[in-house]
Amino acid sequence: MPVAGIDVGSLTAEVVILDQGKIVHYVIMPTGYNSKTAAEKAMDTALEAASLKRSDLDYIVATGYGRVSIDFANKRVTEITCHGRGAYNLNPHVRTVIDIGGQDSKVICLNERGKVLDFTMNDKCAAGTGRFLEVMAQALEVELDGLSDLSDQAENTVSISSMCTVFAESEVVSLIARGLPREDIARGLHQAIADRTAGMVNRVGLQESVMITGGVARNRAVVKALNEKLKTKIIVPEEPQIAGALGAALLAEEEITV
Repeated sequence: MPVAGIDVGSLTAEVVILDQGKIVHYVIMPTGYNSKTAAEKAMDTALEAASLKRSDLDYIVATGYGRVSIDFANKRVTEITCHGRGAYNLNPHVRTVIDIGGQDSKVICLNERGKVLDFTMNDKCAAGTGRFLEVMAQALEVELDGLSDLSDQAENTVSISSMCTVFAESEVVSLIARGLPREDIARGLHQAIADRTAGMVNRVGLQESVMITGGVARNRAVVKALNEKLKTKIIVPEEPQIAGALGAALLAEEEITV
């Protein structure tokens, strides 16, 4: 009785196919300019890899900002619920979930059963998100994947005063022009993200254990800065980007078992 969860975000679309609680296959693909097209392609790719047809799926739950465009889903659920559910499934000790995606970030507080108690979300701008890091990497003339390596080489931390992507980019360009080391600027950027994220965590209240999900979880400099800022050891799942889709798939299983 396979089911699927699909999470269409601003930068990537993820699909998780479950069968009796176990992941059969998952895919992560760029969203591109059309979330509906991305959803169709991601689902078809996952089904082909799992040797399934769409008619084989008993239930599909969609989440993410693009969920409204997924007309083949049986149900649409908020990303807060799905990310909380997915993170709890990955580690039932988790009580605080930090999700930093392409263009938004959220902090979710869970109870001992994995239910959402509280949350806060930044979806008004791209400050501190994957898009923010992409723009900063371009300004520093380094590949996005190399931003953490650059930060590791820093001897000092340059304070970044603005988290607005546009203003921060101008600030970084100005700092480079003044001759400040790119390494120190990179560390400052990661510290600024940690400071902003920690502020969101404090609004809902930090509870151990803490997990980070979303694409930015792959940036070890962000994770390191958050570890230091929150004074805790943050859990990074093996595949942090599928938490939302996994949660959606788990909710799909619940729909066919009730």
